Amino acid sequence: MASSRWRLNRRTLVLFSSTSAAAAIAGAYLLSNHDWLAAEHRGSARHAVLAEQRTVLPAYRESFPSREDMMKSLREKQYDVLVIGGGATGTGVALDAATRGLETALVESDDFSSGTSSRSTKLIHGGVRYLQKAIMRLDREQYRMVREALHERANLLEIAPHLSSPLPILLPVYKYWQVPYYYAGIKAYDLVSGKKRLQPSYILSKQRTLEEFPMLKREELKCGIVYYDGQHNDARMNIAIALTAVRYGADAANHTEVTRLLKDDKDIVCGAVCKDMLTGKEFEVRAKCVINATGPFTDHIRKMGNSESKPICQPSSGVHIILPDYYSPAKMGLLDPATKDGRVIFFLPWQDHTVAGTTDLPCDVTANPSPSEPEISFILEEVKNYLSPDVQVRRGDVKAAWSGIRPLVKDPNKADTQSLARNHIIEIDQSRLVTIAGGKWTTYRSMAKDTVDAAIDGCGLEPRLSRSCQTDGLFLEGGHGWTPNSYIRLVQDFGLQTPVARHLSETYGSMAGEVAKLAEPTGLRWPLVGRKLASNFPYIEAEVKYAMKEYAETVVDVLARRTRLAFLNTHSAQEAIPRIVALMAHEKGWSKSRQQQEIDAAMKFLYEQMGARARKEYLASVPINLSSTEVASYTKSFQAIDAKRKGFITLNDLRTFFKSQGESISEEMLHDILSDVDANSNGQLELEEFLQLMSHVKRGDISTRRLMAAILNSNSSQVHAQSKPTTKGGGL
Repeated sequence: MASSRWRLNRRTLVLFSSTSAAAAIAGAYLLSNHDWLAAEHRGSARHAVLAEQRTVLPAYRESFPSREDMMKSLREKQYDVLVIGGGATGTGVALDAATRGLETALVESDDFSSGTSSRSTKLIHGGVRYLQKAIMRLDREQYRMVREALHERANLLEIAPHLSSPLPILLPVYKYWQVPYYYAGIKAYDLVSGKKRLQPSYILSKQRTLEEFPMLKREELKCGIVYYDGQHNDARMNIAIALTAVRYGADAANHTEVTRLLKDDKDIVCGAVCKDMLTGKEFEVRAKCVINATGPFTDHIRKMGNSESKPICQPSSGVHIILPDYYSPAKMGLLDPATKDGRVIFFLPWQDHTVAGTTDLPCDVTANPSPSEPEISFILEEVKNYLSPDVQVRRGDVKAAWSGIRPLVKDPNKADTQSLARNHIIEIDQSRLVTIAGGKWTTYRSMAKDTVDAAIDGCGLEPRLSRSCQTDGLFLEGGHGWTPNSYIRLVQDFGLQTPVARHLSETYGSMAGEVAKLAEPTGLRWPLVGRKLASNFPYIEAEVKYAMKEYAETVVDVLARRTRLAFLNTHSAQEAIPRIVALMAHEKGWSKSRQQQEIDAAMKFLYEQMGARARKEYLASVPINLSSTEVASYTKSFQAIDAKRKGFITLNDLRTFFKSQGESISEEMLHDILSDVDANSNGQLELEEFLQLMSHVKRGDISTRRLMAAILNSNSSQVHAQSKPTTKGGGL
């Protein structure tokens, strides 16, 4: 281990000692002003009595009620609590309320986790930068938020082990003076974690840093500092919270929009008028307390309760991109703590790919946020700054991109969103509408606890089972009984491919066997079952069938939240659409027109929200950079592919062309080639678009080497045919 540690010279030792003293002073400040040790003791005691408290949990539903049954209940029952919003916070509130014995309903205008909760950095973290601000500014509020988040990080790793795991994150250091500064900060992070620390942080030598993260730029690298945070599958985690709430008696309906709030003769909110977005029918839901947990749309619902309400949320756009797995090690992430404009960039392995982000810019509230090309370019430039010159960072390697709107709590005294805290606030207005705003993914459970506590006191609710929170340590759907080796039984019992079995285990946990039971035979010797939705991904058709049991009502629900295919590769997601439509249509009895509506909606989602439009705009914005000779050559190639002289190339033309060149190429790559610069998305490639494609290939923006090789081979054959001597007559 000694060889892996950074060997300190005299100069850095002095710096290290002085900074360690500063860290000790900061630690003394934290210890003297906050009872974190007592909090740790209380947390341990809390877990010790969980088994006893389980006896007061409500009845557990062994099977999920249908959406239709829950919609019927929404129309007929009188509820204690109606939660508006199906993100992490809203579903967390529903679970908390239901487990206390409150009659609970939840409605979500789109799908569970369709908003910000599915578009995060995928980290479960306390917030290293927030701790830095807390220490530098002696900010107790920020410190409390970090301490709370670290407790919730540990809890989430315990209650959903199949969906979350610890992740080492590397902080590369390129200046000597930064070593003690960053190390002291990371050690303070360990200190505040207390007993909830995942693993101790440590320093790596330059050599060991490059061994652990070989893609890293080696020039001027001094060392690496590694610390631990958690990582999760955010949308699936949100779905698990929603399903657990339903298990404990909550009635939760997605695709159900609140159009207005109901009030009694005293102007007190007593329910809401809702619209089933699938049928268009409106109905009323009656409740003693209505809780607004709508994230970026918080102020919209608040104005329904009180039209004079002043905005309390400052929306901020955070863009992330997905890159191939070779951009990062499989088991280690990277943190860029100081980008050129002061933001923080994470660079993390996720779902066998690499996720990079995020940006942080003020934005307008919309239900359909789109990643912009400048934000994508910013992330790529920051990634390029940290990677070896051997790794060519290309715009064409971006497989998907998305934008999430953070519902930050607005502070009118601060101008930039980066300085806004992620603390949450709870408001009960004069109409008794309860609003929970702000916060972060990691602290969803404690936010829910505080919200239900406030609702009980402010709205006079009487829980049937317990006035105190029951969710600390409560397993989420699929978490109980799961182990990292659970996938092996799936391979042995069902004959699934190992990657597929591992994926099912890490997505559905102890419920993975229920998914495997729905898998159809492949007709192969191996694997026995598990027909794939996309050739390069472990998602199988059985997941579509199970997704409908999890209340997936549209193709986008399946592509984006029940599976994560849309977030990983837009082209593969596009390829999977017809089969998903067929499976859902068979189960739900969709008409031909409804099937086409689903196809159109899914294509629009991928184009507008998953980065396809930004890619098109980028490619169209770059001028053609070819010489006249190259233009002439590629025009001949275009004409060779467009054998019927239609003036455009179709997918079938490409298929025929490659076959004539003796090239075996997958359907997915054919679609990639065609869609790269099909600017008007009409499934055709005109000559100008083709030349633009060749220009981007030349620049390295697009990787279509097999196309280039085939075209060069075609050109070579044409030249050879033209130069070959011919004879007339009978010869000799």
